[in-house]
Amino acid sequence: MGYFQSFIRQFRARLFLVIFINNALILTDWYVVDRVVKLTGWWALIAITVVPLITLGVIPWLSVKSLTQPTKFIWQAIMHLAPGTASDMGAPKPEQLHLGREFVTNLINQLYQLASVVQGVEQSNAKRTEALNPEYAANSLPVPLLVLNKEEKIMLANDAAGKYLSKPVTELMGQNVFTALDLSFTSTDTLDEWLKATKGKAVTADHSWERVRIGLPGQGKGNLQFDLAAHYNQDNPIGYETILVLFDHSGTYGRTDDDLSFIALSVHELRTPLTLLRGYIEVFDEEIGPNLDPELQKFMKQMDASAESLTAFVDNILNVAKIEDNQLTLQLHQENWADIVNTVVGDMQLRASIRGITIKAEVAQDLPPAGTDRYSAYEVLANLLDNAIKYSKDGNTVTIQVSLNKDGLIETSVRDQGAGIDSAILPHLFEKFYRSHQTRAQVGGTGLGLYLAKEIVDAHGGNIWVQSKLGEGSTFSFTVLPYDKLEEARKASGGQDITRSTHGWIKNHSMYRD
Repeated sequence: MGYFQSFIRQFRARLFLVIFINNALILTDWYVVDRVVKLTGWWALIAITVVPLITLGVIPWLSVKSLTQPTKFIWQAIMHLAPGTASDMGAPKPEQLHLGREFVTNLINQLYQLASVVQGVEQSNAKRTEALNPEYAANSLPVPLLVLNKEEKIMLANDAAGKYLSKPVTELMGQNVFTALDLSFTSTDTLDEWLKATKGKAVTADHSWERVRIGLPGQGKGNLQFDLAAHYNQDNPIGYETILVLFDHSGTYGRTDDDLSFIALSVHELRTPLTLLRGYIEVFDEEIGPNLDPELQKFMKQMDASAESLTAFVDNILNVAKIEDNQLTLQLHQENWADIVNTVVGDMQLRASIRGITIKAEVAQDLPPAGTDRYSAYEVLANLLDNAIKYSKDGNTVTIQVSLNKDGLIETSVRDQGAGIDSAILPHLFEKFYRSHQTRAQVGGTGLGLYLAKEIVDAHGGNIWVQSKLGEGSTFSFTVLPYDKLEEARKASGGQDITRSTHGWIKNHSMYRD
């Protein structure tokens, strides 16, 4: 404040001097005209008026230039510090000032200090921005990360991605993600299908997948298995539209696959002795069965039913192993669906009769031929019937109903009169190895039958679902396509049989974009 007060005093003194000189000139002019020259009349008036007019023009011009000099120096300092003008405007020299020198010098120094602080902050922010650029941030992550543009080309891959995929980052950059990575998924819900459904319909979206693989299974060890998370941002300002993060679970998922493979290998060894056992039971039943007393005949039937149940168990284990390794394929032929249903019912009658359970089949007349793999369709029905028998009370009835639904699909339902299923359990019934905690102790099983049924029905192009209420039993229903709905696909394949894989590992099938 001392500098400013000093400046005010100097300014006041300078202004007083200007006014004093102006008035002195006017008085001097009057004195000369009146006392020295002694002009009168118009000449006196003109002489007295001329001097004030001259001072009115000259003195303000001279005084303004002097009084505004401090402001000029401050303006010069500001322009000198302004971006883009430093080379055009030189630094002011306040020591040349006569009015407010100390005040202007101090003020200019404050501006220089402020500019220095601002420059330091800008440099710091620039360094921070550089440190937080996308590449730096991506390489700081310990998990593999890929960034895609609108054309699904890889615009950024961090070091962890290159290491995980055993590829140089430079090799990944610029490639279409589906060309660079042989991604395989456990269902038709693939990354490519999600991007197709999301683009143009959402500004941002997130999705995740479990058990994604790089490379198709069955090609030997070393396949990568991971969970995949994706974030989509339509309006990203730098063009990074989709971010992919890979969470490796190769060890965990690999052990699960190895365990299932070991179980399948072990179970496979049961097939030969089981086949022999069933053969001997059949021979004994034909040769000596009629001569046995009723109690021994009952034992023979129980042995036969147990052998059939064990055979179904072995088949389920082996087929699930094939599904996991993408080896179970279906040959869809034109089949008589009623004939398949009646065959399964006939084969399951023995197991039902041991419990006094009746199987009742209600098949609509004039059903169209089904497009199905006979062996796999048999397994679906057998698993559903086996479950209905296991969970029904002795003496109950299990009903199979077959009809053509409103969508023109062949719909088959298996209804039991068992204990029913809690609504909280229903969403998990078709999961692998899932068994209800409420009944697992009373009813044997592996938790694979419904999982296998769902995968086979899905591969047929149908749907499977369940309706149940505690205390009133359960109804499992599924659909298969009439053969005429598959005819176009058969023609497209050159007239050959239609081959489909159970869900296995589904690759992105879209045309790769350049």
